[in-house]
Amino acid sequence: MAWQLTDDVETFDATAGEFLRARPIEHTNLLTLIDTLRRRGRNAYGPDDPVFGWWSTPAGQVAAVLLQTPPHPMIFSELPPRAVTAAVEALAGRALPGASLPANAIDGFSAGWRSRAGVRAHVTRRTRLYRLSALTPPAAPPGRPRYAAPADRDLIAGWLLAFHDEIGERRPSDPGARVDAWLEYGGVVLWEDGGPVSMATRSRPEAGTVRVQTVYTPPIQRGRGYGGAVTVAATQAAQKDGARDVVLNTDLANPTSNALYQRLGYRPVEDRVIVEFT
Repeated sequence: MAWQLTDDVETFDATAGEFLRARPIEHTNLLTLIDTLRRRGRNAYGPDDPVFGWWSTPAGQVAAVLLQTPPHPMIFSELPPRAVTAAVEALAGRALPGASLPANAIDGFSAGWRSRAGVRAHVTRRTRLYRLSALTPPAAPPGRPRYAAPADRDLIAGWLLAFHDEIGERRPSDPGARVDAWLEYGGVVLWEDGGPVSMATRSRPEAGTVRVQTVYTPPIQRGRGYGGAVTVAATQAAQKDGARDVVLNTDLANPTSNALYQRLGYRPVEDRVIVEFT
């Protein structure tokens, strides 16, 4: 019952892929990361190589995984209690800027890592994963949705940076490349009302699941229903593409967005906590 670590995405997918795809809703972020690293190369998220790991039961079944794309925090799946302690030992000596864990595992890992690495920890974000139950569109505001085109690239890249600044998250190192990847498969929906006023992006389907991401409306356009409308449009686009489940993540510090997504028909699945180590 020890963690096995690798920097090879194919080895990781061959070993832990079945575990991840058995619960694609909870593992949506991890599956998207793996897909991106396989398509765009191991340094898609930064110059340093990624770290993958899995923890197995005595019977040899994978029961937990971890994944880090430096310089971003390490992401853990659900963790049996014994795997939390073992993860602290397995990662000893590594520079760990932060970690994202299920809410019921964060205290154990954070305390263990503080003691082991001699660092301080503080919570930077609490998130909630939602899954669509039955879509309930609100009354639509003026305008209409449309898929983004290459001509929208600079606008979307600017909104992407503003989105990350607003939620206090590290900016992508190459926002243009991120936008290009979305545009390849029609992954950005814009709400148009005399020009683009809001956007929502969505992930590629993984194990039948699509994640709505990066819902952003510039401050001057808020309060008019554009955010809800573009979220509905992105959700419907995912369903049209054959998604069996549509999910999204929210910041629990934002009661407005959490209430909105529940009104649209999304229901809570899992809470996570992101901590930073300094």
